[in-house]
Amino acid sequence: MEFRVEDVEDGATVIAPQGRLTMTSAGELKALVDRSVSRGRPMVVVDLADTTFMDSSGLGALVGGLRATRTAGGDLRIARPTAQVTTVLELTTMDRVLQPRASVEEALRAG
Repeated sequence: MEFRVEDVEDGATVIAPQGRLTMTSAGELKALVDRSVSRGRPMVVVDLADTTFMDSSGLGALVGGLRATRTAGGDLRIARPTAQVTTVLELTTMDRVLQPRASVEEALRAG
């Protein structure tokens, strides 16, 4: 799995996992979120458009990242989840907490 990381306006960071977000890659996602927070960028958008699969470990990394960003006064938001990722979010009712947005821009504006 690869991750594209981009710092954007207003102190936010966009992290885009590409491939399968599973036990083998979830730790790296959490580390990237933690790194963003430690750099003073606690607003993180995870762009899931190129995430072909996510299991419970991937979901756990998102929840852990949400906790870390909110503790630092920011937020973690998700954008453009694929159908498989949306199914996981809906089955676990995490779509109520990590409300998916249609675009990165919308996620950045959400309040």
